[in-house]
Amino acid sequence: MTLALLHTSAVHVPVFDALAEREHPGAVLRHLVRPGLLERAREVGPEGVRDEVREVLAGVGGPVLVTCSTIGGVAESLAAELGCAVHRVDRAMAARAVVTGERIVVLAAVESTLGPSTRLLAEEGAEDVRTLVAPGAWELFEAGDQGGYLRAVAAAADGVTDADVIVLAQASMAGAAPLVRTRIPVLASPALGLAAALAGERTG
Repeated sequence: MTLALLHTSAVHVPVFDALAEREHPGAVLRHLVRPGLLERAREVGPEGVRDEVREVLAGVGGPVLVTCSTIGGVAESLAAELGCAVHRVDRAMAARAVVTGERIVVLAAVESTLGPSTRLLAEEGAEDVRTLVAPGAWELFEAGDQGGYLRAVAAAADGVTDADVIVLAQASMAGAAPLVRTRIPVLASPALGLAAALAGERTG
């Protein structure tokens, strides 16, 4: 089975390759990296890059998993028009969050992710959702300080109170999950999203 993955950062490539090798032997992943999509979406909003996302996906020619939460909703909405399956990496995580607890905190590193993530959770039935941006995290990510980035995300998660579950809104934040000390469950999207996309293609 071959699945294309659309990323807005190259850091995702080894993460998903490792997941596939460990949990989905036989799956073949084809990576497309388009950092400019996130940069422009942060400037003009996700809807502002709809045409660019459509152009990229039209060239895939098969099922695709979009690993950027900011543009995931726009990409998913193009599936019928394009005639191929478009999976967003965070939908399975959102579904898991809703059954984990009522009080959900969405933790992001960039503010542009908050709107798409909260709308997705609402689609999955969430009613009590709060949002939080990890202070200074994205600057560390952009500087290439992956360790510092993950520590900043983990510190922000550890500061959360009065929640039943914490959702790490961006796939790049997944490595922070093992670093948190809070007893509140922390959900990340890569493993859940990849498994859901591959299962969907097996049954589709």
